[in-house]
Amino acid sequence: MALGDEAAAEAAIGVPLVRRLLRSQFPHLSRLTVRPVGSAGFDNVIYRLGSDLAVRLPRRRFSADQTEKEHHWLPVLGPQLPLAVPVPVAEGMPGEGYPWRWTVCPWLPGEIAALASAADMRLAAMSLAQFVRALQAIDPADGPVSTFRGGPLADRDRASRASAAALRDSLEVRAALAIWEAAVAEPAWTRPGVWVHGDLHPANLLVTNGELTGVIDFGALSVGDPACDLMVAWTYLSADTRQVFRDALAVDDATWARGRGWALHLGLMAAAVSVGNPVLGSIGRRVIREVLSDKT
Repeated sequence: MALGDEAAAEAAIGVPLVRRLLRSQFPHLSRLTVRPVGSAGFDNVIYRLGSDLAVRLPRRRFSADQTEKEHHWLPVLGPQLPLAVPVPVAEGMPGEGYPWRWTVCPWLPGEIAALASAADMRLAAMSLAQFVRALQAIDPADGPVSTFRGGPLADRDRASRASAAALRDSLEVRAALAIWEAAVAEPAWTRPGVWVHGDLHPANLLVTNGELTGVIDFGALSVGDPACDLMVAWTYLSADTRQVFRDALAVDDATWARGRGWALHLGLMAAAVSVGNPVLGSIGRRVIREVLSDKT
């Protein structure tokens, strides 16, 4: 659920279109039931396909470009990660009036963490640290570089300030911008880039029976500054479990501060563009509160 600069849908998508695409490209799947699934994001439309699969179609060009990246890299990364990820099982092509590539992937059990609490948040913090550590350990050779996530935090300055301005009636803008400016002023990452998910927040985490079990939406996947994935310490964790997460990863002060900056950036963007999306809006407002109250 990467937040882009334009949230409007650029393609009309519905159950009839999905059925036509399946009939023409994957006839062996076309008799399975197709059901729409509510999404907490802007970028894709998701349909349940039978009991074990899902169809995921980009709503706009920005997310269509992300889809091709997931098809290439998730089969490489997924088997090396400790939490379930939606490794594509088939790649759909443009057709039936739909302009982009699309995905058939496993339906991962569970609910998004924004709607289902983990029973033991300290255990969830350890699971997230293990996931981030495993992702960073994978060879980043030939991995994609993004101007959206994982690059210099300063590159997101304009977007963060615009979002803060849009929230000026409901946000302590001066305090938020002071934290943002301090994060941007931290020394930049100068070592080789590592794999980052790029969008670790509770709408992209799955909880099953009270346990964190999966990570979804790798559209912001890239090779870059590991601080980007530290955002989850503020987007999902609380003060006490943040420290568990940090200790498990042995994060230095500058990287941790940039991670807080990435969290604030996401929180501002989510809160500012969340009209009609209460889950995303709630995530954004919570992140801002966590960042403003964090004294570390």
